[in-house]
Amino acid sequence: MTIPSQRVLIGVCGGIAAYKVCEVVSQLFQRGVEIRVILTNAAREFIQPLTFSTLSRHRAYTDADFWQPIYSRPLHIELGEWADLIVIAPLTANTLAKLAYGMADNLLTNTVLASPSPVLVAPAMNTDMWEQPTVQDNWQKLLRYNRYHAIDTASGLLACDRVGAGRMAEPGEIISYVESLLHTHGKRDYQGQRVLISAGGTREFLDPVRYIGNPSTGKMGLALAQAAQHRGASVTLISSSHLNFPLGVRGISVVSAEEMHSVMLRELPNQNVIIMSAAVADVKPRDFSPQKLPKHALGENLSLTSVPDIVADLAKHKQPQQILVGFAAQTGDILTPAREKLQKKQLDAIIANPIDQPDSGFQSDTNQAIFLDRQEFIQEIPQCSKLKMAHIIYDLLGKRFHRHSDRLP
Repeated sequence: MTIPSQRVLIGVCGGIAAYKVCEVVSQLFQRGVEIRVILTNAAREFIQPLTFSTLSRHRAYTDADFWQPIYSRPLHIELGEWADLIVIAPLTANTLAKLAYGMADNLLTNTVLASPSPVLVAPAMNTDMWEQPTVQDNWQKLLRYNRYHAIDTASGLLACDRVGAGRMAEPGEIISYVESLLHTHGKRDYQGQRVLISAGGTREFLDPVRYIGNPSTGKMGLALAQAAQHRGASVTLISSSHLNFPLGVRGISVVSAEEMHSVMLRELPNQNVIIMSAAVADVKPRDFSPQKLPKHALGENLSLTSVPDIVADLAKHKQPQQILVGFAAQTGDILTPAREKLQKKQLDAIIANPIDQPDSGFQSDTNQAIFLDRQEFIQEIPQCSKLKMAHIIYDLLGKRFHRHSDRLP
């Protein structure tokens, strides 16, 4: 599934993490995004313009182009007006300081000042450099400007052999944020909102080896968490799948339905929006053996018992100003059972998605669905990436619940 054709300008600064940006450019181009690349002089010490021109199918610009009188209009003006979004990765301490104080002494910084577009920044530097008070002051100053969107640094082994903060975000996280900003155009319409999301398929163990489960990978819940965080929300993601929690998202890992039930109810009171996208088991083995059972001990019939109905209990305990959204993964007719679940569980809205259609539902990177709320508003969501679907869901929640109850801004 491709991102709708948009124009992204990528600024590459001087750091070893510049090699990661090659993957960003390549993947975005393959998704139909028009790319232009600017390299600072320091970036050219790490990677050549030819690499980016090959990956983007367009010449990559350097400061040498900035000073050449071969363009009909100043190059920084042309590029600044062309871009729908500017991405700067890796963002170095030097360029961070320039952006924080509105300085412009090269093609990249001049282009940023000449553009009204949102700017996504992904810093990368040595831990001691990143933690310097002056650098952190510049970072906080930059983030006070609504135009700038940030992917914070991760911790890990750095190129200098130091282990600590300062690693640039991985290409996949940058690409997801780009996809979000191309959809939202930089708006933070969920700023100040707290969003609680469940994800993945629970596992109900019979013994240390065997369990009752389902194929859910948690990708839809992950996309919902990313989209909400990119739109300014404070996000808590409760996952029963082996997910890497996104930077900036509070993650809590669980295994069973009972664990998810306990954590979701504990987290419920402080949330504005609750989205139950996890595929929770309906039953569990009645008994658990701490030792692996021999095959002959399993018998022909497995004794089962029910698990807590998480979404129903959330509905019982939620406050009127809170919005509770459920998911219904179905085969065949998806609308009728979703409508029944919406009413029976006292949900505000439900997302019905088919799991028997190609490239939809479990394990897929794409999805399709029907959005339905208690006012019988129905909206089909055509097949798209799960991140795109997450944004469409938030668009619909914002429109529907602002109009009916002012529960969202």
